[in-house]
Amino acid sequence: MADARKLELEELINRPGTYFNPQTEVLVIVDDSPELDSEIFAMEEYEGADWVLISEETPLDEARRDELLETFQARHDTSREVDEELEEELEADEELSSE
Repeated sequence: MADARKLELEELINRPGTYFNPQTEVLVIVDDSPELDSEIFAMEEYEGADWVLISEETPLDEARRDELLETFQARHDTSREVDEELEEELEADEELSSE
């Protein structure tokens, strides 16, 4: 079964949330609530552009971001411990059944 928390870039850009790439250590926040007037863009100038940089500032409450990351880490560590315990039980069962 595929892990519902693991997404490709193409999937996450259409789904609001906070995402982290462990390989690049980049945190991406997708927020679909703000609306910009599309008339401000001269479409000829932006032809072929996927993204437009609005600001280099991060409009994010850092304390809330840290809280989300800590919560995820705690849940992930707990699930890893459960997975390890299940794996040990399966190995013990296999050893008993092979005897």
